[in-house]
Amino acid sequence: MAILQIEYYSEILGMVRNVNVIYPETVKNPDENVPTTDIPVLYLLHGMSGNQDTWLNRSGIDRLVRNTNLAVVMPSTDLAWYTNTTYGARYFDAIASELPKVLQNFLPNLSSKREKNFIAGLSMGGYGAFKLALATNQFSYAASLSGAISFKHLAATDLGDEAYWQGIFGDLGKFDESDNSVQKLAADFTEKFGTDKPKLYAWCGYQDFLYEANHFAVKDLQDKGFDISYDTSDGKHEWYYWTKMLDRVLDFLPIKYNQEERLS
Repeated sequence: MAILQIEYYSEILGMVRNVNVIYPETVKNPDENVPTTDIPVLYLLHGMSGNQDTWLNRSGIDRLVRNTNLAVVMPSTDLAWYTNTTYGARYFDAIASELPKVLQNFLPNLSSKREKNFIAGLSMGGYGAFKLALATNQFSYAASLSGAISFKHLAATDLGDEAYWQGIFGDLGKFDESDNSVQKLAADFTEKFGTDKPKLYAWCGYQDFLYEANHFAVKDLQDKGFDISYDTSDGKHEWYYWTKMLDRVLDFLPIKYNQEERLS
């Protein structure tokens, strides 16, 4: 396994960006049927206080995947919610369309196939994971830990600075009608992409301020015909629980690994 730090210039954002990649040791690949030129990829998205280094520093993801056939891509969206903001910074496009091309340039063995591309995140990154999966149909699996996958049950006092949110999403009164809404994207998915929906996973703790929003969002996705696995347990909006649940995310994905070696 190698941990790569890639610096590149984003034409879309007009600035230098950084992305971290965990690249598997294919000589230890537990699935002999997976060619080394078609490596499955997990995009792992950070929350509001994070960046491209946060998952490596906080979660132990490098230990968990070191005996898998999986590459892990960890980009940064700053505080822009994986969104094309109203102030002209196109963070959604930078990750959805530009970053995969950048990675193919540096690491051409990464798979570009939908069935081998997955996405997951926590909090803001959980929102980003579901949003990117539903808006692009580039990912066959998407997972959210404590994700902000609905804003319906959040009061204005929970959101904080209204000017900040308007800078990201625009008119908040029209949020539910926009492509920034997970519920709107889910409602439009079949018409845009057909019936082959991504498989979804969500977890949220009972004590998390986003628990009610997750409960609503999961029921809404089920009603719209999505195959979504939903786990709940005691837990707050913090890394102690996210690191424990990361194993669940990896078990959810269709990847091969040596169970004993992964736990060692």
